[in-house]
Amino acid sequence: MLADIKKTLWATADKLRANMDAAEYKHLVLGLIFVKYISDTFAARRAELTRRFADTADSYHLPGGTDELIAAELEDRDYYREVNVFWVPEAARWENLRAAAKQPDIGKRIDDALVLIEVENPKLKGILDKRFARAQLPDGKLGELVDLVSTIGFGVDAAEARDVLGQVYEYFLGMFASAEGKRGGQFYTPRSIVKTLVAVLAPHHGKVYDPCCGSGGMFVQSEEFIEAHGGKLGDVSIYGQEANPTTWRLAAMNLAIRGIEFNLGREPADTFVRDQHPDLRADFILANPPFNISDWWHASLTGDARWQYGDPPQGNANYAWLQHMLYHLKPTGRAGIVLANGSMSSSQNSEGEIRRAMVNADVVEVMVALPSQLFFNTQIPACLWFMVKEKRARQGEVLFIDARKLATMISRVQCELTDEVIDRIGSTVAAWRGEASAGDYQDIAGYCRSVKLVEIAEHGHVLTPGRYVGAEEVEDNDEEFADKMQKLTEKLGEQMAKGTELDQMIRQKLGELGYEL
Repeated sequence: MLADIKKTLWATADKLRANMDAAEYKHLVLGLIFVKYISDTFAARRAELTRRFADTADSYHLPGGTDELIAAELEDRDYYREVNVFWVPEAARWENLRAAAKQPDIGKRIDDALVLIEVENPKLKGILDKRFARAQLPDGKLGELVDLVSTIGFGVDAAEARDVLGQVYEYFLGMFASAEGKRGGQFYTPRSIVKTLVAVLAPHHGKVYDPCCGSGGMFVQSEEFIEAHGGKLGDVSIYGQEANPTTWRLAAMNLAIRGIEFNLGREPADTFVRDQHPDLRADFILANPPFNISDWWHASLTGDARWQYGDPPQGNANYAWLQHMLYHLKPTGRAGIVLANGSMSSSQNSEGEIRRAMVNADVVEVMVALPSQLFFNTQIPACLWFMVKEKRARQGEVLFIDARKLATMISRVQCELTDEVIDRIGSTVAAWRGEASAGDYQDIAGYCRSVKLVEIAEHGHVLTPGRYVGAEEVEDNDEEFADKMQKLTEKLGEQMAKGTELDQMIRQKLGELGYEL
């Protein structure tokens, strides 16, 4: 089972890193997985072509094909490019690297292989991280890592291989984010949050943009959504930007292994100061910007065209992100953004004024309060903002959803939203928008409510869902108060007796050691 394979791979890989920092080690592991994948898919395509050249009923048949002719034909790059398979030069193929895994210069050999792959595939230029020769791993560990990655079977079917690799890659990204703690979460948004954004936005087609794309998870989920709803790869075009150079490379690799066409800009760069897509107007924007950044401001941003609702405060970038995304939307576009809860109610500096202007302009569509403990790296409670350039339904209203109690714990310190909860949120929004297939919308106390702008104004333009949805109705189970009280009293009595017993035991143990209480 794939879940077991992923766990086993991670446990082994993590053991091999010895004392190496997870942030460094991540690039070695993910780089090797990438090389293994492109080598496997190249070999699978090569085997398929060999079969088809010999099949008289196939359109690729080579009449009178000698071994020499077939060998020459197999070197034609176009056969590989037409099915989104990267060309892998012989010296860079996985079997050659695996054969040399125990050699002391294996790191240099991998770096050289990456150079060859980049030369042959311009799309990968500058993306592959050539750091294996200088990796600070103990002797032999890199070779063991090569052997471990060799056990990942991507299968002979290209689509199946892409799916297996994609899942392994994403699982490792998530595990590294957890291992790295604070820094790791900066490039990885938990899957259930991304799925919630995608379920509400429903990005079927057109241009999808993420101005702080991290490792590209938003794009991957968008593609998965499209395929799950009968669309096909390529129905959307992907635009992203990322400031961190190593994370920018991770995103490019994450998209390349899935055959997704992408434009992540000419280079990794700061979205506010060096916008890589200044003329882009997107159909859908999905983003999880870093929360509450205080050092984002630059003098050149004064009076920028993006600040339509007011200059954002220099000490917090939240309202800069919101306005940047609105600026990059098409008139018919929709955006979904993850932000810290403070963004819904803060009135520090100019934030309250900007929020008031946005609400009055009717660009805020849906607000969702999320449970705490969803993220790997922060306990700061978060929310989802959904915005539109022009409302097509429910003008003059905002839908509030309180999902704070809908989480399921998946570990001692982390929770997630299940697919059922995500479907419920997506269906609630679809019904509220009046989409034909979604049924009728109804306010539900404690969960969702549609609120007119005049009422929001009465609350000082605060957008916290808990303020509007009310308390859920508590069902009375007809248990008499006296019965309840009796049970609780009995329970308390048991616990107090147990406490007394433990007190006695502690006193006895201390007495045996010569200490009296």
